[in-house]
Amino acid sequence: MILMGYRRLVRECNSRNQASKRAAERYGFTYEGTFREHYIIKAENRDTANYSMLDGEWDEVQKSFEAWLDDANFDAEGRQTKPLMDLRKPAM
Repeated sequence: MILMGYRRLVRECNSRNQASKRAAERYGFTYEGTFREHYIIKAENRDTANYSMLDGEWDEVQKSFEAWLDDANFDAEGRQTKPLMDLRKPAM
């Protein structure tokens, strides 16, 4: 299956933003590297962490998202019972 018509999705974030980096990996993106001194923002150099997801990886990622969002993954109070990372298969 082609990922929403694209062969590849890219996510970039500030390399100092640990929460954004964890989210990228939790959502199924793979770390590809860091562009050092990629931008100057507010007179400071910013290193940019780069992540990608390829169309061939989407089927497994999609299955984990469907299980994560399924009604069976929520308790009576509407709280999630299993986090997304527990539903994802280990990276190859």
